[in-house]
Amino acid sequence: MAERLLLRARRGGRGTRSVSLRGRRLQRVPRGLASLPGLRALSLRDNELRCLPVELGGLSRLTELNLGNNIFEEVPEQLKYLSSLEKLHLFGNKITTISPTIFDGLEKLIFLNLNNNKLKYLPPEIHRLENLENMNLNNNELESIPKELCALQKLSELHLSHNCLITIPEEIGYMTNLRMLCLSRNQIGVLPDMEDLMLMELYCEDNPLLQKQPVSAIQEEEVWSLKEIAARLIFSQLTKEDSILHTAVKQNLEACSILSKKQECAQCGQGFLNIWLECVRFVNVRQKMKISRNVHLLPVRTLLCSYKCFNHPGHGFFGIAVP
Repeated sequence: MAERLLLRARRGGRGTRSVSLRGRRLQRVPRGLASLPGLRALSLRDNELRCLPVELGGLSRLTELNLGNNIFEEVPEQLKYLSSLEKLHLFGNKITTISPTIFDGLEKLIFLNLNNNKLKYLPPEIHRLENLENMNLNNNELESIPKELCALQKLSELHLSHNCLITIPEEIGYMTNLRMLCLSRNQIGVLPDMEDLMLMELYCEDNPLLQKQPVSAIQEEEVWSLKEIAARLIFSQLTKEDSILHTAVKQNLEACSILSKKQECAQCGQGFLNIWLECVRFVNVRQKMKISRNVHLLPVRTLLCSYKCFNHPGHGFFGIAVP
């Protein structure tokens, strides 16, 4: 049956633009698809495919490919040869891994659907999908998101619901074109600062978001390492234009590497290295965007450099109580 359908498409001429072999219980891709060089859209969804033939990489004009609801366990390597591909559907498979080399040939990809798979991580090389606008990763097993994903400047929709995420990268604040972010049903307690984003919709229900319930706490004595003390002194001196440290630091690669990990206190603005107080501030974003109905205040992660800043009156930061 599949071969006959393909023959019908071929009778339509070598310029055939669309072929659908949906729901044919195919265990392999029919021979002859590569002889349709003008093919723009191909649907192989709802079959029993677990691999693709090498010849499929010859469809250089293909812009849309639907491989949803098959039994792929990894993203097929042949996809990297489909240099014109703009829309890729891989939902409803058994995909656990993505080879980093896949992204080398998919620079034109705009839409990617990997919903309902078994992904536990994404390779950092995902940043190569520089034209991606819509990414769907709902219902996977993701435990983290690589910060490199936040380099996708054209991304407007990011769907990450029903995963195992605990945190979201701080770098998400750089995604200035992001309009919809879906984080529902994860394990997220605190969100990164997203004030610079132009989000219109944010969904984060069914996460263990921290609640605004102040309790008394004991402040432990602060003990800084010599490395921390030196770093803070250097950071303060580097704010002065005539500091001789500017030249000295530039000439020391190890010092540059250490100081590149600088954090900034949300209260006093001073720099620090790796000793801080993790706090939250609660932000009401209902007037700015559409948000989950049962979420009123969002806990946003904030870092302070010392108890001195934490005890400063009127700042609105809350420490995190560990039960």
